[in-house]
Amino acid sequence: MSEEMAPKRPTVLVVDDEEDLRDIMRRMLERRGFDILVAGDCDSAIAACRDHEGVIDVLVTDLGLPGASGGDLSRAATALRPAMSVIYISGLPKDIAVTKGLIGTDALLVKKPFTADLLIEALHAVIAEKAAP
Repeated sequence: MSEEMAPKRPTVLVVDDEEDLRDIMRRMLERRGFDILVAGDCDSAIAACRDHEGVIDVLVTDLGLPGASGGDLSRAATALRPAMSVIYISGLPKDIAVTKGLIGTDALLVKKPFTADLLIEALHAVIAEKAAP
């Protein structure tokens, strides 16, 4: 199969300040057919959004990042890449994250600890939603 005929692998930017968790998510998602970019903080994530030449389909960000929240990061990142979807990961329950103003009520939050299947399911859901007419 030529490269043009190969199905496109979605690109996911994973942002988490915990290096071990970031590495586990990168390997898990690569095995499941995703191209992965990783960042450990907001500045690196914004640089990836600015400098990456291809499409970034989904931002997966921890809500608790050094210096800024994942919500702050997502607003800055989607200003650079408006078509990019966002999935938040956090130990906080969604209702508390919404009450604290960290995310909107329509945000997709995957609660830590999560399984590979749960994260993959969330990724497939946002990618399918974007592809829908």
